[in-house]
Amino acid sequence: MIQDYKYPHLFQPIQLGNVLFRNRIFASPTGYQNVNGDGYLNDGAAAYYGRRAKGGAASVATFEGIVDGELGRGGATHICMDTPNIDRGLSRIAYEIRGYGAVATMELQHAGMFANRDLSFFGANAKGIAYGPVECECDGRHILPMTEEIIERTIQKYADAAALAQKCGFGMVLVHAGHGWMLHQFLSPLTNTRKDKWGGPDVENRARLLISICDAIHKRCGEGFPIEVRISGSECYDGGFGIENGIAVAKQLEGHCQLIHVSAGNHEVEEVFAVTHPSMFLEDGCNVKYAAEIKKHVKTPVAAIGALSDPALMEEILASGQADVVEMGREFMADPDFPLKIRTGQEEKARKCLRCLSCFSSELTNGEPYCAINPESGRELEMKYALPEAKVKKKVLIAGGGIGGMQAALTCADRGHQVILCEKSDRLGGVLRCEEKVSFKKNLDYYLNQQEKAVREHPSIEVRMNTAVTPELAENIKADVLIAAIGAEAAKPPIRGIDGSHVLSAQDAYIHPDQLGSKIVIMGAGLVGVELGLHLKELGKDVTLVEMTDHVNDGGNFLHMLGLKTEIKKRGLDIHFETTVQEICSDRVICKCKDDILELPADSVVFAVGQRPRRKEAIALNYCAPEVYFLGDCVTPKNITEANSTAYIISRNIGRI
Repeated sequence: MIQDYKYPHLFQPIQLGNVLFRNRIFASPTGYQNVNGDGYLNDGAAAYYGRRAKGGAASVATFEGIVDGELGRGGATHICMDTPNIDRGLSRIAYEIRGYGAVATMELQHAGMFANRDLSFFGANAKGIAYGPVECECDGRHILPMTEEIIERTIQKYADAAALAQKCGFGMVLVHAGHGWMLHQFLSPLTNTRKDKWGGPDVENRARLLISICDAIHKRCGEGFPIEVRISGSECYDGGFGIENGIAVAKQLEGHCQLIHVSAGNHEVEEVFAVTHPSMFLEDGCNVKYAAEIKKHVKTPVAAIGALSDPALMEEILASGQADVVEMGREFMADPDFPLKIRTGQEEKARKCLRCLSCFSSELTNGEPYCAINPESGRELEMKYALPEAKVKKKVLIAGGGIGGMQAALTCADRGHQVILCEKSDRLGGVLRCEEKVSFKKNLDYYLNQQEKAVREHPSIEVRMNTAVTPELAENIKADVLIAAIGAEAAKPPIRGIDGSHVLSAQDAYIHPDQLGSKIVIMGAGLVGVELGLHLKELGKDVTLVEMTDHVNDGGNFLHMLGLKTEIKKRGLDIHFETTVQEICSDRVICKCKDDILELPADSVVFAVGQRPRRKEAIALNYCAPEVYFLGDCVTPKNITEANSTAYIISRNIGRI
């Protein structure tokens, strides 16, 4: 009965048009890109989207389906709906999603004035002609105004793409009219200053193209075929349009679509990227307010999105009438089984997205969306045909209980091996435990606690704390396999005064902020130094960073850096680039800045200049078992994504022989 469910509103079915959706949790559009470079989707795409359906999502929206390959395509990896024989791959995706009981939703997209060029992240280099609402200059390129002929062509292209999606088995289309793309350009009073019926100050004119597209789709596919329209409720920056425009557009959509999906932002504004894709610095559900406000003005169902991973919050959003549907993107990468776990009372097992943007950074640079905490993300096809239990059961000794060590222990144990996990300290979680009191790292702490609990409760894992793995211990245990995940230690630069009592490593600064003075200089503006600086600013400290290079090192996660840049500006974090510390004194730091000497007052100094892998200690264990593997920071200090992925793949293949 309904009273037996903790989250009844989340799992209440909803009908949009003639289509029934099994619950109110929708998977919003994410990847998959044209990895092969041939204009078609590879075999991983169906598995990628099917995995979300398997985990309980009601709707699974796909990649950006570009409706006009000639005039609407953005990057080279975009999939175009008018590519010959594209229907074969689309049908496989729809079939996979439907097979698990979800509705397959095809996103329809057109880049408009940003067509035929690289993403702004990659320099925005022009590749060809582009049309927008009006004639203008953009990124050094002359943008032509859409003529009546091109507008009618575009409407037809959307209708053709929707009809193709319907033919291939998709139960709904998502018309993307937000985030700065073509339809957003027409909806915005800032970019659409046309003088005809397609633009100008009147929102009815600016929305005419979007409404015409929706009506054309319904004419081709039937009035009962649901259309979800994604809009930006606000552009979220000074000078951009606000919620008033979002409300006005939503009112125009009444009677022309079945779901208004309210997002936020404009992809061309760098500081807004981390709002559209909320960074770890923003509160849970930060963009829901835009959907809630629009919901007050329309009868059409409204979907909310933005930093949603707390089921209690999502239930409250629906129960209080702020929205009719909740949508998640990155959360389905972190845990595609999120809906099923919540519904079946396994909430404590549901992972929460860290909002670190490792997935999107990886997708744009490598073509695959690898998640920091879910090593199966981006490998769905391989995981779909998972290996059976290990052919040969083995005794596995794991040295180190950090990120990689815990994942290795869980994967080995799930494969049927006997596992002994040794951690030299009194706590599992490794060096990242130092960040447990950092406000913007709360989901990381939640994840580490989840992993520790899973390790301690697994019947096939023996945990030995305060135990360092030495050759002597390994000899005594006589393991078949040894996995060294012993991490790294802070690199200490050879600078005069570095051994002073007021000088700490970044890890110690996190753990003992009470030992820091009020005025702090941090050496190193990589991710560790910048995040520590932001944390100490929150604690009321006066913080200055010194960096040898001319930029902040993003550690390979360039999208997370966009959020960091916003916070650096917002919190007034002072960074001196191209500056080298020469000496640390009791009350100041003496630096060389180009040809000048710079003296920075400091009560405390923190070094965050990198990590030294414990390779020597790892190599000492090389002959302590028939099989030995090194993983994580003891090989090369990198990140959570790398540690988890390596641990998972190595452990998954132990026991084949």
